[in-house]
Amino acid sequence: MSNRPPSNQVPERFETLHEIVKFARNRISPNIWDYLVGGTETETTLARNRMALDTLALRPRVLRNVAEVDPSVAFFGQRIRLPVFCAPVGSLESFDPSGGAGVAQGAGAFGVPFMLSSVSEPGLEETAASATGPKIFQLYVRGDGAWVDDIARRAILCGYDAFAVTVDVQHYSRRERDIAKRFVKTWRANRDGMEWQAAFSWDDVKRFKDTHRIPLILKGIHTAEDAEIACAHGVDVVYASNHGGRQLDHGRGALDFLPEIVQAVAGRARIMVDGGFCRGTDLLKAIALGADWVGLGRLYVFGLAADGADGVRRVLEILEDETVRALGLAGVTGFAQLDRSFVHHGAPPVMFPHVHSAFPLLNLEDKGY
Repeated sequence: MSNRPPSNQVPERFETLHEIVKFARNRISPNIWDYLVGGTETETTLARNRMALDTLALRPRVLRNVAEVDPSVAFFGQRIRLPVFCAPVGSLESFDPSGGAGVAQGAGAFGVPFMLSSVSEPGLEETAASATGPKIFQLYVRGDGAWVDDIARRAILCGYDAFAVTVDVQHYSRRERDIAKRFVKTWRANRDGMEWQAAFSWDDVKRFKDTHRIPLILKGIHTAEDAEIACAHGVDVVYASNHGGRQLDHGRGALDFLPEIVQAVAGRARIMVDGGFCRGTDLLKAIALGADWVGLGRLYVFGLAADGADGVRRVLEILEDETVRALGLAGVTGFAQLDRSFVHHGAPPVMFPHVHSAFPLLNLEDKGY
């Protein structure tokens, strides 16, 4: 069931991302809004995600033929319109009754992948039936090896392109926006099986790789050391992520630790990254630093909350427009031409970093973000 209060009619067409953010804010309840935009404790990691992006400047080249720009990239043997995917978010049904199925429809209609969280409805099979594009299933471990195997087989049977295990949730974090309101999402209140997530180890990763033929993604890698171990275990995708600032407080911003992960992986696996990405220029920075694909989290959820599957698709359309223009203005015709020479570290930020600092024209009246 949606936690959306009554609202005015959806505009005929959104033209900017911040319009979608504001409309979403007015459509969902304050508790669900804080669940979406909040982070852990002091929200330092959340803010550092944007700080890492904002202190990286672009170094454009000029007098190149950029009349035709193609922002598409390869994804597990398919072509996708942008190097992005809709990252796993729990309780998508809280933002729109369609939940994960709506995101799968919107992402597929546009032409990018969707990664379904195991704690989002309507679940593995029904969401797969709604998907029209590439899809990945993401798991929170709540059982033993046989339990994991059963879910992996179901995902394979449903045609998921890859299988992700989140590895940075050994313990639930303290999200003080929610705690202060005494608001607890149902799946976070239920701690049955959490001991399996806390005990999940590299031995379990090896067993999964030895047992299943579906590509394996480890989500929540923060360091070169763990990226190295992941590659040694044959992991197909190293997913650099700090959980959007929602797990360990006082961590580094995603773009601060991405370079060491890229160096450690050294081409042995593909690399995903998420953490505060919400503008076309953000995508250029991540790809220039060595990521293959960028996860969108809160951004597409704003679209879902604003207008269901159509809202997700519209977010992606606007992001594509931003991206094509940014690529051309940087002096390239596609993402393959980007490298570290296109970025400059240490630029002074011009906004105080927070969850919405990428949208300076956003006016949320109570300033509570």
